[in-house]
Amino acid sequence: MRSRRAGLGPASLALRLSALRSFFDWLVGQGELSANPAKGIAAPKIPRHLPKNIDVDDVNRLLDIDLNDPLAVRDRAMLEVMYGAGLRLSELVNLDIKHLDLESGEVWVMGKGSKERRLPIGRNAVAWIEHWLDLRGLFGTDDDALFLSKLGKRISARNVQKRFAEWGIKQGLNSHVHPHKLRHSFATHMLESSGDLRGVQELLGHANLSTTQIYTHLDFQHLASVYDAAHPRAKRGK
Repeated sequence: MRSRRAGLGPASLALRLSALRSFFDWLVGQGELSANPAKGIAAPKIPRHLPKNIDVDDVNRLLDIDLNDPLAVRDRAMLEVMYGAGLRLSELVNLDIKHLDLESGEVWVMGKGSKERRLPIGRNAVAWIEHWLDLRGLFGTDDDALFLSKLGKRISARNVQKRFAEWGIKQGLNSHVHPHKLRHSFATHMLESSGDLRGVQELLGHANLSTTQIYTHLDFQHLASVYDAAHPRAKRGK
């Protein structure tokens, strides 16, 4: 109760309770206590924060970058692939040229647990990958990696994060742009358009449907906003 009055959140309370349980377990082991008094206390539920996403208009603004140098073309290709296929950051940086089938518009990725999946990436992503491949030789040809740094090596995850954040600022987006937010946006927009939770699960490479189901909350928020704006009863507030 004192911790609650101190303004501690559920996560902090759960951490303190876990520490107390461990301490009391130690006292029981030392013979100082006969039982753990914290054993029956239920930990507070930690709310699951909804992932942030970028709306479609802002995604289009982000993709409409100034292509004034080959690295900008590379970044446009990476942005298109991230949003076009909903990849994890690790999956993006680990892409090799051999993983592409541009004729069919598909890419093979190795996800969590070494699970391979084949994904469509869309015509825009294919076009920008082809554009990047025309320029890739300027940075080196020894590495199999699809996306290279300016030093000719496989681009690092940190470099991708930095470049995406910089483009978000340059394009005037209000929210911080990072790769995982593009993955969230892909999932949210796909679910809003299709309503196919199982399909989105497969595209994201989630082992459990429960992981994908968090996006149903985002989809409900979208539907609720549409309802509030359009339904006559909602407009009257009664």
